[in-house]
Amino acid sequence: MADAITIRVNGVERTLAVDGDRNLLSVFRTELGLTGTKYGCGEGHCGACTVLLDDQAVRSCVLPVSAVGGRSITTIEGLAENGKLHPVQEAFLEVQAMQCGYCTPGQILNAVSLLRRNPRPSEPEIRDAMSGNLCRCATYVRILRAVQLASQKLSG
Repeated sequence: MADAITIRVNGVERTLAVDGDRNLLSVFRTELGLTGTKYGCGEGHCGACTVLLDDQAVRSCVLPVSAVGGRSITTIEGLAENGKLHPVQEAFLEVQAMQCGYCTPGQILNAVSLLRRNPRPSEPEIRDAMSGNLCRCATYVRILRAVQLASQKLSG
């Protein structure tokens, strides 16, 4: 049964007629046309579906849309501001921290969440925070470098 649910995505409030039990990922992709958030495992283990919920990284494939009312959600499409990439996006490009790119949106949003909590993480802290986001192309060393570079960019 469809419910009227209001969510705030990328700074825009939207009211949708959807079943509240549907996962957020399917609502992004189907109702909102936001396809940057990817389906990976469907169980919240791989991190491909990572988005920011009130600046915290969450797995949208296991989060019911009914749980996000009144909260702020950021997808990869909403990270850049005024046509300028976020420093984490810039860093991923600079160090070529992607190969196929499928996991990249989730990796970037997880890194943004980390750097908002801890602007200057150590290498072990980065590895720990990013360990839940899988990269099947195994670009982990470049992802680590990108997060380190983004930390430097954000710290001035």
